[in-house]
Amino acid sequence: MDKNTERLSLDWLRQGAHAGKRWINLTLILGYANALLLIGQAWLLAELLHGLIIEHADLSDFHPHLALLALLFPLRAALLWGKEYSGFQAGAAVRQHLRQGLLEQIHQLGPAFVQRQATGAWSSLLLEQVEKVQEFYAKYLVQMRLVAMIPLTILLVVLPLNWASALIFIVTAPLTILFMALVGMGAADANKRNFLALARLSGHFLDRLKGLSTIRLFDQLEREADKMDHASEQFRQRTMEVLKMAFLSSAVLEFFASISIAVIAVYFGFSYLGELNFGHYGYGISLFSGLLVLILAPDFFQPFRDLGTYYHAKAEAVGAADDLRKLMETPVPAQGQQTLNGADVSLAAKDLVVTALDGTPLCSPVSFTLPAGQTLALAGPTGSGKTSIMNAIMGLLPYRGSLTANGTEIRELDRQHLHANLTWLGQNPQLQYGSIADNLRLAAPLADRSQLQTAIQLAHADEFVQRLPGGLDYPISDRAGGLSVGQAQRLALARALLKPAPVLLLDEPSASLDQDSERLIQQSLEQFRQGRTTVLISHRQQQLHSADLWLQLPSAGANHHA
Repeated sequence: MDKNTERLSLDWLRQGAHAGKRWINLTLILGYANALLLIGQAWLLAELLHGLIIEHADLSDFHPHLALLALLFPLRAALLWGKEYSGFQAGAAVRQHLRQGLLEQIHQLGPAFVQRQATGAWSSLLLEQVEKVQEFYAKYLVQMRLVAMIPLTILLVVLPLNWASALIFIVTAPLTILFMALVGMGAADANKRNFLALARLSGHFLDRLKGLSTIRLFDQLEREADKMDHASEQFRQRTMEVLKMAFLSSAVLEFFASISIAVIAVYFGFSYLGELNFGHYGYGISLFSGLLVLILAPDFFQPFRDLGTYYHAKAEAVGAADDLRKLMETPVPAQGQQTLNGADVSLAAKDLVVTALDGTPLCSPVSFTLPAGQTLALAGPTGSGKTSIMNAIMGLLPYRGSLTANGTEIRELDRQHLHANLTWLGQNPQLQYGSIADNLRLAAPLADRSQLQTAIQLAHADEFVQRLPGGLDYPISDRAGGLSVGQAQRLALARALLKPAPVLLLDEPSASLDQDSERLIQQSLEQFRQGRTTVLISHRQQQLHSADLWLQLPSAGANHHA
């Protein structure tokens, strides 16, 4: 990852902090309050020991000190708990906001964009990579401020007592930061490679899991297992590389902090022996000043050590943010604002060329005029662009030329309004995890059970739904598991029948059905098509001949009109 990319990702992460700003500020206040109490605790201890050892005072004279110390310990514990809690809430608020933004962005980019990556890669992006920004907001951002505030406050306390100790702090602190930055310089790159390996492993695993039956039929289990081993080994190596950097960073910080504290201890030791006589403004070095500085010395460097620990979290977040930022900054196709006029919808195309997101043509130029209430059949060889034209009508793919609904370009229509006027039924039915009733209500959320029963009867799905345990409450697992393809297709038809939109899009609706089921489904569709503008894709001559208009798509060549 080059420096410019790392800077852009870091700036993007900081901009995202606004979602958890309230919690981040509370975490900062609690962290600084704990530091102030720690300084007060050190002051009380130093006074107590100085009075008992040097001044030989009675312990009863320090009862107020002991009472305050007894109060400070639980109070500091409460502040630390509050700091951790509010930090977690800050990260959780940002993660929730980020996931919502990512899902909305994916929704706006559409299915064509989603298909560019494997499902496992998207899962890794939305789950693992978003999780990796938690510590950045929960701890690193706050620690970046505390690392300036706490040491500076300790310096202001130490400097009036002993300028030599303050000078040691001032000299050694930048060295700690410098070596921490040098060690962590390649951490973002290592984390980026780790996330790429994780996305590759996730996508590989999920794709092979989906195609497990095919792999077994071709007796390729051993070869695919070797590929999984290779992907897992790459991920292991990347993970160990990240951990090595994290441990090295911590070791460097501990080394320099220990050296600095040792130098201060040596200075005070030789000062008490009379070998050194400077740094005390001529007032001499007391046990109080020595104890106070030595007690505060570890706490002076503690924010740097914590920052070093959280620096790894920052590197993880920057590595994860690269892909997240690129997704969020992907240009979204312009969304129209217009709506359709009238209850009926007519479609028309002139020199229409549907394209992929990168501009690659997906069909030859076509033109047609489809009056409201009539049916257009699209025919042609595989790859001629039939489904692409249907996707363009749904507003899911860009196009060149003209494609209008009631005279308004599809690209200028509000997508939500457009989809409300469409009913789609494809050849690969998508049923979600849930009951049959849950899947049917995707088309009509307020439909009651009698309406659902009517829909499955019209789709001729009641014959098998009644035999399933629970009927409409029968649970469907992921990817329509537990149902045959034909059964899933009939449930998808029943779902379509629950949405009586003016435009009906049918993409090989009976491709997975046997002859008898196809005949029954065709009867239902014939009834459902009455009065609706329909675009039909099919290779069945009977279905094609039932259409009012017929358009043969060439695989390549000149314009074609209907």
